[in-house]
Amino acid sequence: MTRTRFWLLGTTLAVYAATVIGVLTTSWLVRFDWQVMLFRPYKQWPEFHMFLDYFVVMGQRGPTAVAVAAWLGWCCYKQRTLRPGLVLGTSLLLLNATVGAVKIGFGRLGPHYATSVGANEMWRTGDIFPSGHTANAVVTWGVLAYLATTPLARRIASLIAAGFAFGVGMTTVYLGTHWLSDVVLGWAAGVLVLLALPWLEPAMARAEVLLLGLYRRIRDGRAAAPVPPARPVPGPALATPRAA
Repeated sequence: MTRTRFWLLGTTLAVYAATVIGVLTTSWLVRFDWQVMLFRPYKQWPEFHMFLDYFVVMGQRGPTAVAVAAWLGWCCYKQRTLRPGLVLGTSLLLLNATVGAVKIGFGRLGPHYATSVGANEMWRTGDIFPSGHTANAVVTWGVLAYLATTPLARRIASLIAAGFAFGVGMTTVYLGTHWLSDVVLGWAAGVLVLLALPWLEPAMARAEVLLLGLYRRIRDGRAAAPVPPARPVPGPALATPRAA
């Protein structure tokens, strides 16, 4: 592990833990959540509402996964490797497992369903902590930067991914669908998924070998399948030659 990755992992884990503890203890972070919620940004700047309603789709799992999978599928075809698709699939599985479990475990209610002013709204029937839209934006667009093959492409893709992740997270706060602390935890959760991908590279390499071997066996089996003999086509009987 490089020193940069080590410090990035440690900092992200610290932010993740501090956010969870801050919300569980109903600290100043929860009070700030309520201040932002009661400010109601969507009422302060209603002219942005229509645009941001569409922009938040950039963090929705279905559309973003389809768009990125289409591009990575083309990369798999051009590069003759399954790695881009396996990286995307692995990252989304890891995201669903980690973020989904934390959401269900904490059961936090969103701002529109809050029941008591000043409360952290934990251990109820919600599923918004951390923000799935935000974490998905970090991971789905961040995978493009992870798979970039040149330093310049990696920097450009990283800036684009960071812009989408920041914009989607703040949009959910603007729309009132998430607390600000949900978004902060979503950013941290997405970054942790990306940082875990290098540790899963050996498993993805083995999966690629297995899948390619299975594909070749199926292809060779079809090619070696015996061709059934053609059946005679019934037709009019041929006239027998007359005897000399």
